[in-house]
Amino acid sequence: MDTDPQGARDDRRSETEMERADRRWQEVIQEIRVVQTGVQILLGFLLTVVFTPLFQGLSQTDKTIYIVTVVLGSLATGALIGPVAFHRIVSGRRIKPQAVVWASRLTFIGIVLLLATLTSALLLILRVATDDTYVPWLVAGVLAWYLLCWFALPLWVRVRYTSQEE
Repeated sequence: MDTDPQGARDDRRSETEMERADRRWQEVIQEIRVVQTGVQILLGFLLTVVFTPLFQGLSQTDKTIYIVTVVLGSLATGALIGPVAFHRIVSGRRIKPQAVVWASRLTFIGIVLLLATLTSALLLILRVATDDTYVPWLVAGVLAWYLLCWFALPLWVRVRYTSQEE
């Protein structure tokens, strides 16, 4: 159990609910800084592709993959910037614990959308750069790696090292 009967302090860290919310907010912001830079660079690159001469020569399938990739990148960017706007709008309203929960949710959604963006971008790039017969296998391998690093390993560690008392 996280708090005493009055709900004031976390037993493990000796912090109040507001101190915990402040700490968790800083953690979320740090996480967003890491992924936001990557997704913004990727989206910036994707937005320029349509203006290159090579783009006009792409098949309709590749153009569709491109459009899906740009939309996914835009959605990921929105989800990852969302917590900052969310904080700005609710700041000073004494609801930081709830704001942290929603910011965490938006960040997780942004990470999932980033996963989809990277996979889609890789699919497009490899379709243009190499033999189509290898592309599904390469993309599936990279996707499996992302899933392992981003979800499977953290979930395994969470289950393995989280005590049953919590």
